[in-house]
Amino acid sequence: MKETESKQRLHLVMGGRVKDPRTMEFQDPESLHVVGVFSSHDAAVEAWRANAQRTVDDAEMRYVVVHIHRLLTPET
Repeated sequence: MKETESKQRLHLVMGGRVKDPRTMEFQDPESLHVVGVFSSHDAAVEAWRANAQRTVDDAEMRYVVVHIHRLLTPET
């Protein structure tokens, strides 16, 4: 990584109804609930946990943490 490149870590928390609880294929990607973007993994996990626990009784609802920084700089 170059000295001038940012080492910022970004995490997206999102969720929605999946087609099959054993997969990560969302039924309607256009209606995903975007919780937000977080600069720390701990904050993202806290937001994920709050939303996942709120929907714990619905097996078809799934929330995830996406590591955006890995998508932006896959070589690192």
